Amino acid sequence: MRVSFTVNGRPQTADDVWEGESLLYTLRERMGLPGSKNACEQGECGSCTVRMDGVAVCSCLVAAGQAEGRDILTVEGLAQYARARAGHTGDGVSLQDARRRNPGDPAPAPPPVSPVQQAFIDAGAVQCGFCTPGLLVAADDLLERNAEPSDADIREALSGNLCRCTGYEKILDAVRLAAARQGADAVRQGADAARQEDDAARQGGEES
Repeated sequence: MRVSFTVNGRPQTADDVWEGESLLYTLRERMGLPGSKNACEQGECGSCTVRMDGVAVCSCLVAAGQAEGRDILTVEGLAQYARARAGHTGDGVSLQDARRRNPGDPAPAPPPVSPVQQAFIDAGAVQCGFCTPGLLVAADDLLERNAEPSDADIREALSGNLCRCTGYEKILDAVRLAAARQGADAVRQGADAARQEDDAARQGGEES
């Protein structure tokens, strides 16, 4: 069967999808998006987490057919999604851009990263990296819903994501760091908006 849905901001179509095929398989094997990892295939580890219509789901448990007409965000699209969320324009991440290791293609320049990805880098929250894509998607989902999460909020949001390397403390640090930076950015944007309003009001007064 044919399945059509939006992936990282762009309409995509997968042909010859079999009835029992998972969204994870379609993303990895048919669309060349290997960021979502295939680990437990039982929805227990969270390594395959993506967002479907804005909700974090384990893509190994979602049938590809269930994604028909839906909006899918994978770890490859986080940077573009973060820019769009911040008000920057863009038309999504193409599959070609998302294929990081296409045989025969010249090595692409490292793509910009989202704030939560940068926080994971700065906090040293990545070791083997296998679980990282799912953690990043889950953390981004949390911070979009809750700009000032408590430690309990963070632990609950990441409770479905397993990591065998870090002991989780660095991961928690990364989410805390991303939240703090997000809050600082919001304050800065608010100050800039207020300054622009003051400047506009002053100019209006001078013209009158």
